[in-house]
Amino acid sequence: CGSRSGRVLGCSLVLSVQALYSSSDDVVELTPSNFNREVIQSDSLWLVEFYAPWCGHCQSLAPEWKKAATALKGIVKIGAVDADQHKSLGGQYGVRGFPTIKIFGGNKNKPDEYQGGRTSQAIVDGAMNALRALVKDRLSGKSGGSGYNKQVGESGGGSKKDVVELTDDNFDKMVLESDDVWLVEFFAPWCGHCKNLEPEWAAAATDVKEQTKGRVRLGAVDATVHQVVSSRYGIRGFPTIKIFKKGEEPEDYQGGRSRKDIVERALDLFSDNAPPPELLEILNEDVLKKTCEDSQLCIIAVLPHILDTGASGRNGYLEVMMKMAEKYKKKMWGWLWTEAGAQMDLEASLGIGGFGYPAMAAINARKMKFALLRGSFSDTGIHEFLRELSVGRGSTATLGGGAMPKIHAVEPWDGKDGQVSGKITAVSWSEKDSQVCDCCGCLGEVCTQRT
Repeated sequence: CGSRSGRVLGCSLVLSVQALYSSSDDVVELTPSNFNREVIQSDSLWLVEFYAPWCGHCQSLAPEWKKAATALKGIVKIGAVDADQHKSLGGQYGVRGFPTIKIFGGNKNKPDEYQGGRTSQAIVDGAMNALRALVKDRLSGKSGGSGYNKQVGESGGGSKKDVVELTDDNFDKMVLESDDVWLVEFFAPWCGHCKNLEPEWAAAATDVKEQTKGRVRLGAVDATVHQVVSSRYGIRGFPTIKIFKKGEEPEDYQGGRSRKDIVERALDLFSDNAPPPELLEILNEDVLKKTCEDSQLCIIAVLPHILDTGASGRNGYLEVMMKMAEKYKKKMWGWLWTEAGAQMDLEASLGIGGFGYPAMAAINARKMKFALLRGSFSDTGIHEFLRELSVGRGSTATLGGGAMPKIHAVEPWDGKDGQVSGKITAVSWSEKDSQVCDCCGCLGEVCTQRT
């Protein structure tokens, strides 16, 4: 049947041909909302009829199609699409007349045209021939793919598991109800630009997942199948990328299409929506281990003893650190501090003591490398230090002993000024009285070893 134009249908005829198949048949009724899930993402071989209820040839085929579906149950999937109702789905596969039968085998994105007879026996024979060909291809390693993830896997561009396949059924729950930020690509399997983007998108998805700890996610919608959600957002060309934030209108992605461009935009989105990183005091080994192992770099400051600075002085140093942590938060670095003398093994492994306090180091726990702040402990000095590190410059050294140092459990700072508790005695030194501490023998008014 070629066209419905020119037909005059009586009311009784319209009512009698509303549907050629029902849920009681072994024929799977396919629509735009389930086609991708049932057919494209399936490993099964599918024969799909595209029909129109008013088509006489389709009506003649229906009982044979049902018999074939029953005979092939559990072996080959038999489906049917009302292409008169779902014109977009038929148009996607170039359906011009009815009935049209297509075989979805190894490569679901390039179905073959069924050219056999229209009896149940001929359909079964055609299905079994297609099945044998599919099995032969799989044995020889030529198994085709289907869907976004399979195409990405074949292109070798990235970890396909990190691109979330989105559909009409799951889009609202996965994206709109999520607290995470989403970058969503709307693609068409036949689109050349989409195929070029696939490996970049997949590789970026893996990087972004790691660097934002899953707070920014990359998804993909086959817009030729999931037309409800695609129409909602006015998708006209492919690929189209949109950014979704909870409670806000989606915005168009305007950046480049390389892995680097996508990751940079995702990290910008993350930093815009992320709280500032925590600045933690090193109280025990777990704090250092978790912070440094979970981050590419951990920035550690060794601040002067509380008796040297008082609470106001220490808070001034911590404010500088928090300002820098906010500035560099999209790097996902860890931020730690300790008091001079509290973690002597850590200071020794970093060689910090010789530079005085406050001091700062950046540790890469995976490589057991570190770099020291050589400039001032100020906004300008720390920014220059971190900027050099972020672009791969700066002098580094191996962590003393080639392993993370021993950390001693200490009590947290109470936020108050310190109190002197050591015993001080006076001695003569170069004709002038100086103070000597009996706990460590140091000279000067303040002893960093007092407890």
